[in-house]
Amino acid sequence: MNESDYIKVFAPATVANVCCGFDVLGFALDQPGDEVWARKSDTPGITITAIEGISGLSFNPEENVIGVVAQKIATALDVPFGIELQLRKGMPVGSGLGSSAASSAAAAYAVNELLGKPFTTEELVVFAMEGERIASGSAHADNVAPSLLGGFVLVRSYDPLDIVPLGVPVELYCTCVHPLVELKTSLARSILKKEVPMQKAIRQWGNLAALMAGLLKGDYSLISRSLHDEIFEPERAFLIPLFKQAKQAALEAGALGAGISGSGPSIFALSATEERAQEVEKAIEQVYASSGIELNTYVTRVPDKGARVIQQPSLHAQA
Repeated sequence: MNESDYIKVFAPATVANVCCGFDVLGFALDQPGDEVWARKSDTPGITITAIEGISGLSFNPEENVIGVVAQKIATALDVPFGIELQLRKGMPVGSGLGSSAASSAAAAYAVNELLGKPFTTEELVVFAMEGERIASGSAHADNVAPSLLGGFVLVRSYDPLDIVPLGVPVELYCTCVHPLVELKTSLARSILKKEVPMQKAIRQWGNLAALMAGLLKGDYSLISRSLHDEIFEPERAFLIPLFKQAKQAALEAGALGAGISGSGPSIFALSATEERAQEVEKAIEQVYASSGIELNTYVTRVPDKGARVIQQPSLHAQA
């Protein structure tokens, strides 16, 4: 088997919603993330031979997001050989940092590379969304799109799918704090009201539009004023222990803004410099210091690249 028969890919975690962009806006992180190995196989179909970094995930390719995504691509291209996959999880499921999306994105990118890049990275979003459908019951793109493309990505429409990659028009650093508490996405969605008062909707639209303008103009003040969620954060805040105190601490430490990452329980804060992001990390850690709640924390820039080939491992490492 030659080197073209196998590939290894990393896809990053993501922050979705970004306060005012519920289900339509997300951005990539440099870390953490997931890795997927893919190689051609004489065994027909999709097989998952190893899962590292987490327990409890299914090896059945019809029940695991990487298998589902790989099968969708293989079926679309009528691939005449089998594909073997391995997964290394770099973050826990249910963190609010796009765990299933990172796996889905890594699988889509790896299989596409393995097959000679028949699809553009933008076209891979549709396939990666099928992994999200298996994971959460909804084929949403606000995590998988930035995980694949990097930077900020706006989902203008789902029917038809229309995504707008924004890149990283202004330098930003993100502090992510993951309190190690369980919060199911299904619960976080179930408490949301189905109707929104007109005045709140208007303010939310204004915030989202202004955030886009702030990013494109490089206006940190406008970005800061726009990172506000009128609708969903007030309904979800009580689900995350010490969220309000952590957000206030982040703002007092100089963050441009802060909010719930995805459906939680992770908290994100954006800063203009890495030094400020590190100060925000310390401030939030201090909030939780005496709570008995353990944290995973990350300080990372918002990168302009998403999923990427990291190496072609030896066949011995694949055994």
